[in-house]
Amino acid sequence: MEKTLLKIEGMHCAACAARVENSIKKLDGVKEAAVNLAAGIASIEHLPDQLSVEELIESISHAGYTARVLADIAPESLEEVARLELQQKKRLLFFSAVLSFPFLITMLDNFLNLPLPSLVAEPAVQTALASAVQFVAGAPFYIGSYRSLKGGSANMDVLVAIGTSAAYFYSLAAVFFFPGTPLYFEVSTMLITLILLGKYLEALAKNRTSEAIKNLMRLQPKTAILIRSGLETEVPIYEVEVGDTVIIRPGERIPVDGEITEGSSAVDESMVTGESLPVDKTPGDFVTGGTVNTFGILKVRASRVGKDSALAQIIRIVQEAQGSKAPVQLLADKVAGYFVPVVLTIATATFSYWLWSSGSENLAKSVLNATAVLVVACPCAMGLATPASIMVGTGRGAENGILVKGGEYLEKLHKVDMVFLDKTGTITRGEPELASVLAVKRFAGQEEKILALAAQAEKYSEHPIARAIVKGAVDRISNLDLSREPEEFKAVPGKGVLCRFDGYSLLIGNKRFLEEHGIDISCQQPAIEKLQAAGNTTVLVAIDQQIAGIMGVADTLKEYSQEAVQTIKNLGIEVWMITGDNRQTAMAIASQAGIENVLAEVPAAEKAREVKRLQEKGHIIAMVGDGINDAPALASADVGIAVGTGTDIAVEAANITLMNGDLRKIVPAIQLSRATMRNIKQNLFWAFIYNIIGIPVAAAGMLNPVMAGAAMGLSSVSVVANALRLKRTRLSS
Repeated sequence: MEKTLLKIEGMHCAACAARVENSIKKLDGVKEAAVNLAAGIASIEHLPDQLSVEELIESISHAGYTARVLADIAPESLEEVARLELQQKKRLLFFSAVLSFPFLITMLDNFLNLPLPSLVAEPAVQTALASAVQFVAGAPFYIGSYRSLKGGSANMDVLVAIGTSAAYFYSLAAVFFFPGTPLYFEVSTMLITLILLGKYLEALAKNRTSEAIKNLMRLQPKTAILIRSGLETEVPIYEVEVGDTVIIRPGERIPVDGEITEGSSAVDESMVTGESLPVDKTPGDFVTGGTVNTFGILKVRASRVGKDSALAQIIRIVQEAQGSKAPVQLLADKVAGYFVPVVLTIATATFSYWLWSSGSENLAKSVLNATAVLVVACPCAMGLATPASIMVGTGRGAENGILVKGGEYLEKLHKVDMVFLDKTGTITRGEPELASVLAVKRFAGQEEKILALAAQAEKYSEHPIARAIVKGAVDRISNLDLSREPEEFKAVPGKGVLCRFDGYSLLIGNKRFLEEHGIDISCQQPAIEKLQAAGNTTVLVAIDQQIAGIMGVADTLKEYSQEAVQTIKNLGIEVWMITGDNRQTAMAIASQAGIENVLAEVPAAEKAREVKRLQEKGHIIAMVGDGINDAPALASADVGIAVGTGTDIAVEAANITLMNGDLRKIVPAIQLSRATMRNIKQNLFWAFIYNIIGIPVAAAGMLNPVMAGAAMGLSSVSVVANALRLKRTRLSS
């Protein structure tokens, strides 16, 4: 499957979004499609060998809309399109408002009995002004109606076009065929003006919902200073290639992902990770494009550029999330599919009822009441209720270093009642350190010799524990020479190493490994258990088939793990630790972190099975991990959360990524999910209740069409404005 994001233009309401989505889902090769009205983005999973992107775009074109591949649109172009669209709406609104102003005076005269200029009351003048508003300012509604009906459906444009046309053509007929009959040009002109005002305000508000994406895009510098042939050259960012050396001066944004080759500084990573304090960086450290070099000159060798950079991937994840659909939206989608036909039916019934009850002499009343029904109905509010909140919520998360891959995960997270934490690299630092070296009686006083021989044996191993032993030996033994080669060497995965060095036969590994080679360690069991109870992984050293020493390697807690566990518990959520480590070590680490529920000695392949076992009991589980071995469990959990300092595979398998690896971010992620779901429910309630009350009131003849138009515009604006309140949601630091 391939995921394609398309920018859709021409959508005005939920019916439009439903039309586009249904046209895509009918295509062979499409697995899933979701259209986000607020973002104007279609997210499509499809088989590329069955359905090309060009065919997708063509299908959307047949439905009456235009589409472009989002990844192919430059960030500046997206902003420019949004700016031009807003300007166009503003110009159209101004044009309509100026020509409608005389009709506003006419309406006020009905209430205040104002002395009107005779010119304003002239039917010819009113006809000219109303015609300009109807067919120039109202042109987008007619164009949208034509495209929608041509595509075999009806949207909000159809409702507006029919409603305003009814009032306009009724008044036009009165001018030419029934002189002296009251005119209602003010209804059509004021309706169009108020609806355009609502659309303009809605566009302003929607632009604010996408500020997070815009802010992320602005992090990417336009140029970079390269060293080529010994000279400094400023080039456009798209010309930078992997392997190029880039110079970053104090105060400048880092243009690429790469490794520092020269210089040291503190780098402000707040816009990427949400971490407020700058991070010290020295040669050999990795830096991320879009972050800020606070002082000192850095030279960085580019390792990821363009679409492969971390910033580009963050933007892609946020765009995908904002183009996704939360399951709570399904009800609104179903209603939107039937909404316009139902409203047209109600409007027809309203016209017929009032014509029948009032008689043909009161045709105007029938027309006005039917018009009120058509314009008060607002599928936009329903269509915007969920996506507007998802856009603001995921954007708010990105600003705080919490990347959510889709609306469904933001929705699921608020239901979580159990959080599973992997131990190594998640609760602990994932960087074991040599904590102690104990010599048995026979080798008393020879701890340095035991450690030196162990380091000689372990220097070829890539295992984290082996590296900790070698590093510990280098730190503790002055002038340690590790350059000599062993006579024999063999590594046994998961157990240890066999080595012959300097005439000694060495066995270094776990308890089972030594026992398999006939070495009796029973008398050392109390010492082993004591180290394990303190949270150490024990490594045994045998010299010439005799147990010589025990080394304790400890993986210490991350700085904020204990605080993170407690704050998760404070939300009423159970915390479990799952690890492949031995039970004693696991229990020691769990005790330090404040975790009571522990699943220890669970192999990587079994972690996902443990998650499923508890899911079958009705629990909603979030799994938090950082390693390749966590990927199956991350994918199996209801919500998989990867710490961003972990492997790419874990991040890819997860649904949410904590960019800076700080477990405390789990709590604001849950808080954000809960706040977003509350916001969505509020939006859906008001969107539905507005239509449930407004349509019957209009049908009963109790709502002036102009007021109905104002209410319709206000309903969409209020939904987006409510979603924007999420920007002020207080999240735990």
